[in-house]
Amino acid sequence: MRGRTHARWAAGAAALALAATGCGGSGSSGGAVLSSSWGDPQNPLEPANTNEVQGGKVLDMIFRGLKKYDPKTGKAQDWLARSIRTTDSRNFTIEVKDGWTFSNGEKVTARSFVDAWNYGAGLRNNQKNAYFFGYIDGYDKVHPDSGEQSADTLSGLKVVDDHTFTVKLNQKFSGFPDTLGYAAFAPLPRAFFTDHAAWVKKPVGNGPYAVESYTKGSQMYLRKWDGYHGPDKAQNDGVTLMVYTDSNTAYTDLLAGNLDLVDDVPAAQLKNVKGDLGDRYINTPAGIIQTLAFPFYDKAWNKPGSEKVRTGLSMAINRAQITDTIFRKTRTPATDWTSPVLGTAGGFMDGLCGKACAYDPDAAKRLVKEGGGIPGGQVKITYNADTGSHKEWIDAVCNSINNALGNDKACVGNPVGTFADFRNQIGQHKMTGPFRAGWQMDYPLIQNFLQPLYYTGASSNDGKWSDKDFDRLVDQANAETDTTKAVATFQKAEEVVRDRMAAIPLWYQNGSAGYSDRLSHVALNPFSVPVYNEIKVG
Repeated sequence: MRGRTHARWAAGAAALALAATGCGGSGSSGGAVLSSSWGDPQNPLEPANTNEVQGGKVLDMIFRGLKKYDPKTGKAQDWLARSIRTTDSRNFTIEVKDGWTFSNGEKVTARSFVDAWNYGAGLRNNQKNAYFFGYIDGYDKVHPDSGEQSADTLSGLKVVDDHTFTVKLNQKFSGFPDTLGYAAFAPLPRAFFTDHAAWVKKPVGNGPYAVESYTKGSQMYLRKWDGYHGPDKAQNDGVTLMVYTDSNTAYTDLLAGNLDLVDDVPAAQLKNVKGDLGDRYINTPAGIIQTLAFPFYDKAWNKPGSEKVRTGLSMAINRAQITDTIFRKTRTPATDWTSPVLGTAGGFMDGLCGKACAYDPDAAKRLVKEGGGIPGGQVKITYNADTGSHKEWIDAVCNSINNALGNDKACVGNPVGTFADFRNQIGQHKMTGPFRAGWQMDYPLIQNFLQPLYYTGASSNDGKWSDKDFDRLVDQANAETDTTKAVATFQKAEEVVRDRMAAIPLWYQNGSAGYSDRLSHVALNPFSVPVYNEIKVG
């Protein structure tokens, strides 16, 4: 259910700039605080309204939910959940552990979750992750497809006592418990509702860090919260997230000693990074796939034969050459629409894309012609230009397409100044051609790579693709209680994505990071996010 929705847009993203004003190494308050590159979140940091990487980093630091994903394996572990029980994969009884509090002293109770979920689902609250709650009974009343909401709360949520609540789904979903580590399902304190404006300005959570201050366009300082109840307490005194609009500038600041951690090494620096940082460079597999999405709301890209054009463009991209020459082993050519970190048992199928992802200029040219040609005669790939890495590979993709089609004007890049502007244009359905898309998993299930992006109406289905066969297979897979059968059914749905070429898979992305010699115990989790609470300073 990020799946049902949204997504942490693996933005590689906004990465960030700041003219180094010497705020590097020591952060905001002393030597045990580390500084890390960051980008301003697109939206206020409400758990149900954050669906991109930069905001997600903060939520991962200040909240803990019913489940938590193991930082090494990604496996969902009970955290605030004492138990999650079901006999039919539709009705769940959830017991919340006692002793947890928010950083303002409020107790975390069953109602903290129920109130948060009701708020996140409500149409009038305009939360981007609302669709995550779409499986819960009563969602059609609090978030109708059209018209005004006719209920304030989800009928499928019931508080039994301070530490117990029940969830009734509108269909079977055997994977539901494993989705509950995603930030949209985080609990919220009463302060969120009683003084919402103040909470948004300075969010209050129940995680190992608390927000101390935030200056948009500059930095956010998160301090270690000494009252945190969990076993994963922060091993440092805090983190200063520094805003950069250019990842190359962030990397330069790292080398100059003005920054402790960069978690998105720009492509232009990959040839130098091992020499610059040695064993302080991290390059590990992550649950991230990069694709090219299409605006299916534009009839030019959604007419009979268009799937041939899209498939032809896919076959015109020399993935192996681009990943070798530009990304230097930090990317792997994609052969399906998921990620190798899932493993075969989890749904990754090497080669599912088949010939459609194989570089074949002759077939590419033929298919584009059979499909009626490129709309408008030219592909313009839109991307955000505020990181140094995207232009290089976009240009390489276009050069590959131009060479394959024998037309040096068949493809050009179409830069947008900032990540926020880029995402806003996408959200306003202003794309007129393919656009850069990236998906960073919320939890390690094949469902999370498919439903949020391609299911009709899903909030991260930015191109508004819709296919009844795909939707039907996803619904069948979600209702399947046997994991092996569920995965196989999801793969059938993925074959529909392939046959319609709903998006062009480009490559699987490793997580990359570099850090200063002040730090130790630095690691990236399977979501390519630094495990901030484990980092030691000094």
